[in-house]
Amino acid sequence: MICFVGSMKQKVDSMLAKDIMTRHVVTARPEATIVELVDMMLKHHISALPIENADGDLVGLVSEGDLIRRSEIGAREYSSWWLAAIGGKLRLAEDFIKTHGMKAEEIMTKNVVSVSEGTPVWQIAEVLEKNSIKRVPVLRDGSVVGVVSRANLLQALAKKRADSTKKPSDDDMKIRAQILETLEKQAWSDTSRLNVVVSNGIVHYWGQVKSDTERRALKAAAEILPEVKEVRDHTQKSITLI
Repeated sequence: MICFVGSMKQKVDSMLAKDIMTRHVVTARPEATIVELVDMMLKHHISALPIENADGDLVGLVSEGDLIRRSEIGAREYSSWWLAAIGGKLRLAEDFIKTHGMKAEEIMTKNVVSVSEGTPVWQIAEVLEKNSIKRVPVLRDGSVVGVVSRANLLQALAKKRADSTKKPSDDDMKIRAQILETLEKQAWSDTSRLNVVVSNGIVHYWGQVKSDTERRALKAAAEILPEVKEVRDHTQKSITLI
């Protein structure tokens, strides 16, 4: 459970979703197959995929929880008479689609909980806790512009404990935007696995990297900016699945 209490809650009150969210979000289309969804999750080391339609609007979410009951892995099917009596045959039909559907639109969770860029961090924590979810999409005009996970909240809390308690300055926000813009242009960088937090000119990298070389490259990408005072690396090496 993520809980902000006492003075620590006051410290994060000024932070918004846009200040801590992971901006480069990997998404999929409703017609994406199960194999494609799994491949994308493994490739990017993520546990959920927002599903967007052709207009870029969020229409659903496929998470690892939607995949663990798949018939391909021998997940048990529930078709007893009492389930039909309690939930109705419609519920059984929906469960069958979840376990046998071959496309994102068939297995995705459609009523997706979301927040806006201006949602306070403490409120996001309450949303995650209330809905028992690990992450929440950040929307702008119906389209996904970021994701805030429990890890992002913990990162923000850790940063606030160590650094200044004031709201990120315009300079800090500019530095973060410039770093992300640079990284998104690099073939070696995968910003879907990273989060960049800037406080008082100090750049904090969180998330996953593939190698120490990538760590050095991330450090260089920040240090080329004259406004950057220091770069602190909090990343972890990702595990390559063979």
